[in-house]
Amino acid sequence: MVRESRYPYRSIWQDFDDLMAEMESRFQSLLSGITARGGEVRGRIVPAVGEFRVDVCEHNDEVIVVADLPGVQKEDVNVRLIDPTHLEISSRRTEAVEERAENYFMRERVYGAMSRTVLLPAKVVEEGASASFKNGVLEIRLKKAPSEVGGRIPIK
Repeated sequence: MVRESRYPYRSIWQDFDDLMAEMESRFQSLLSGITARGGEVRGRIVPAVGEFRVDVCEHNDEVIVVADLPGVQKEDVNVRLIDPTHLEISSRRTEAVEERAENYFMRERVYGAMSRTVLLPAKVVEEGASASFKNGVLEIRLKKAPSEVGGRIPIK
C-alpha cells in the first residue's frame, strides 16, 4: 500500500521557506542599526525556518537573553558576543534515529545547525557574563557597559 504524502509539494515549500528566511535575515541586518523608540517591542513575530525563539530584556544593570532550544544538548550550544550590541547563539540538534523519509506521514521538526544573531537593547561587556542551560532553555546574563562618557577636568 502506497501512502500519499500529506504535503506532496514539501520540497517546493521548503525552498520557499529557505528563501524567505534568507530575505528576512538580510532585512534584519540592514535594519539592525535602527533603535527602538518609546519602548516598542522589536524583533520577529515568528522566527525564520531553522531558527529558535528568544526573549531579550533589560533589568537594572544587565541585559538578559533567554532562548528556547528544545532537544539540544548543552555541549552543542555556543554563545559569542560579536560586539557590544550583538550576541550570536548557535546550536546543533541531531536526530536520534535515522529513518527513511517516506515512512513519515508528517515531518515538521528541524534538525541540524541553527544560528541566531540577537540585537541587544544596550551596550554590554563580556566581563561578568554568565550563561545557564536547563531543560532546553538557555539563559544569558550580560552586564551593561558603563555609561559614563568623559570625565571632569579640574581647572588649576
